[in-house]
Amino acid sequence: MFPVNRIDPPLPESNAVTLTAPFLRWFAEKGWRPRAHQLELLSRAEAGESTLLIAPTGAGKTLAGFLPSLVDLTRRGKVPPGSAFVGIHTLYISPLKALAVDIERNLMKPVNEMGLPVRIENRTGDTPQGKRQRQKLNPPDLLLTTPEQLALLIADGEAERFFKNLRYVVLDELHSLVTSKRGHLLALGLARLRRLAPGLQTIGLSATVAEPMELQRWLVGQPPGEQSHAGLITVSGGAKPEISILRGDNHVPWAGHSARYAIPDVYAAIKQHGTTLLFVNTRSQAEMLFQELWTINDDNLPIALHHGSLDVAQRRKVEAAMAENRLRAVVATSTLDLGIDWGDVDLVVHVGAPKGASRLAQRIGRANHRMDEPSRAILVPANRFEVMECQAALDANYIGAQDTPPVGRGALDVLAQHVLGMACARPFDAVELHDEITTAAPYADLPWETFERVVDLVATGGYALRTYERYARIRKTKEGRWRISNPMVAQQYRLNVGTIVESPMLNVRMVKRNARGSLGRGGMPLGKVEEYFLEMLSPGDTFLFSGKVLRFEGIRENECLVSQACSFDPKVPSYAGGKFPLSTYLAAQVRKMLADPARRATLPDQVRDWLALQGDISMLPGEDELLIETFPRGSRHYMVTYAFEGRLAHQTLGMLLTRRLDRAGLKPLGFVATDYSLAVWAIDDLGAAFQTRAPSLAELFDEDMLGDDLEAWLNESFLLKRTFRTCAVIAGLIDQRHPGKEKTGRQVTVSADLIYDVLRMHEPDHILLEATRNDAAAGLLDIGRLGSMLKRIKGHITHRQLDRISPLAVPVMLEIGRESVHGEAQDFLLTEAAADELINEAMGIGHGAGE
Repeated sequence: MFPVNRIDPPLPESNAVTLTAPFLRWFAEKGWRPRAHQLELLSRAEAGESTLLIAPTGAGKTLAGFLPSLVDLTRRGKVPPGSAFVGIHTLYISPLKALAVDIERNLMKPVNEMGLPVRIENRTGDTPQGKRQRQKLNPPDLLLTTPEQLALLIADGEAERFFKNLRYVVLDELHSLVTSKRGHLLALGLARLRRLAPGLQTIGLSATVAEPMELQRWLVGQPPGEQSHAGLITVSGGAKPEISILRGDNHVPWAGHSARYAIPDVYAAIKQHGTTLLFVNTRSQAEMLFQELWTINDDNLPIALHHGSLDVAQRRKVEAAMAENRLRAVVATSTLDLGIDWGDVDLVVHVGAPKGASRLAQRIGRANHRMDEPSRAILVPANRFEVMECQAALDANYIGAQDTPPVGRGALDVLAQHVLGMACARPFDAVELHDEITTAAPYADLPWETFERVVDLVATGGYALRTYERYARIRKTKEGRWRISNPMVAQQYRLNVGTIVESPMLNVRMVKRNARGSLGRGGMPLGKVEEYFLEMLSPGDTFLFSGKVLRFEGIRENECLVSQACSFDPKVPSYAGGKFPLSTYLAAQVRKMLADPARRATLPDQVRDWLALQGDISMLPGEDELLIETFPRGSRHYMVTYAFEGRLAHQTLGMLLTRRLDRAGLKPLGFVATDYSLAVWAIDDLGAAFQTRAPSLAELFDEDMLGDDLEAWLNESFLLKRTFRTCAVIAGLIDQRHPGKEKTGRQVTVSADLIYDVLRMHEPDHILLEATRNDAAAGLLDIGRLGSMLKRIKGHITHRQLDRISPLAVPVMLEIGRESVHGEAQDFLLTEAAADELINEAMGIGHGAGE
């Protein structure tokens, strides 16, 4: 938990700090002494400086972060009974509940061994209500909590009393906290804490950071018109991880995401090591891998499962069993990839490509949680494209490359939630609150006019909704301050605080049109589809589900209405959402690998042969080149585009390209996207059309597709409506939870749809519609990344007209016609015969004219 060093050289004078007797005695008894960066951070903290510490896993970041608090509390001593209310001394913020619990368990050991007068408790969504109430009356010295619990605490009327003596805020795994809406909520919470406790200092801890200055600014208040930043301590060194890519004897599939081919080798690795952590990217992959391992677990090894959908009691049992070394392996998602300290983990196995260099570094750090011993990891690619992605991630890890996303601008729906929370605490002056909010780095550039619109949203719901009393959550007093309209508003706020809104599954129901052409009620239920997939569709689109080609008719409440399609060509036949997006950095590295024979030489024989065959039949694209292949197959003609920009950007590109092709009279039938490529198919010969008639490929891929075409598609699709629901829930315009009950997904959807339609018609410039478009562009559509790609490939488009499918096209072509299985991003049913047929065609086996 707290690595120290027996062999560090003497510390320089600048690091000279005085440790009290309990600390000196404890280090001496252990035969340890603190590392230089731990004492450096203590020295800076005692000088009043907020600091960001970037250090490799196992370097003792946690001890460094808590050392200033433990030293200061030891000097203060135990507060005598009957003394005046003191409040908490240190607030520790964790991105994960499990991490907060783990830190408490591990921190208590040295505190008890040294006999320090320090009380430590955690407070998460799993903490019983009685304990939370007691903490407000008799708070611990160190409170370990989450961003959501901080939002609740500062929205309490007693917040000023509770936090008045707050000295430190320690933010663990800071890189994972700051880039999401949770980070925006936390930044606003810190702005309030700085007002309640003006002498507050922050300590940020992180192992993976691409742009340290962004985090340094985030840690401290931003003066008007200026930029301020925390100090920085960077720890270099540490043992380099030992990472390998699985190279078993089994055939690596050309496509797919399950990695079932590798299960025997993965099980063999588990048997060869003491404790193994197996990471996957989705919950469904975790379930599948766990079941596959149990199927071949002839040795009855204790293997467990851990992901966010499991009951909290089950998760805690797994965590306790891991801490006590009672498990040989745990299959986990991101719930265990941040900071959890299990020093006895011998091996990390990452099944599937990591999708990001920083994410891989974070997960590898769970093995051998000691700076001076190498972490050991095995990457298990699920297909041949993933072999290249894994190699790129491995190379990035060895050179220390990072690809954490930027902090970004603060979200407006989060700001609305915070404004309401501040009114729950006490009546606020708008000017004072704006001044406070703009000290938070994500909101430093927030215009006063935008802030006024957000306050008006909380006060009235906006112009189109102001006649409805339920949207008047705050009112202005005679003194000009804003207060909550009634106590129920505060109760509702407490029940609904937070920024995590689950995207539900929607029922798929087959309906028929009546004689008047209207959709009938009732109909046969077919199952459930992830809502995100349906958001991308427009009425009339067709897709494959439950063994049928269905026509998308629309969404009614929480149901997707479909009718039987006459066509056998589903327009958007498959979907594999829910996975992490391929990072920009890794995408660029894969493109470089394809363009560089020297880098390809390091790949396994199977993959090198695959790429060599691609070069013989077509070509390998250059680093900044967009390769487009067209070829016939059966009664269709295909266009495959190798953009390497991730599934989200490719989904958006596919929607826009099919619109343009349809407008040009080329009659596209549909498209399908993967992380690496995009396939579009039509009845007409697309390759010949690009050479003899408009549009040319340069015109087809022009940047202007992000203008009117994008706007028209958004207006037709349900994507904005569903994104609006999330924003409305976060902003508090729609409550998911009420005292004693919780709204169903159907009820939330109905409320959101009604409000969305009203605003679109009567107030199209409503602040929440603006927030909705911002979210869609940055997240679901990946507009920024798509725009960068269109700029990059301008003048660098190469077209290859082929007579048959190419090897690189096989993976995306295998996505066509797969049937989606119920659940989160599950794999697809695919017969081996279909895969073999495509592969044989690509290799020219049995291929002839007319085939």
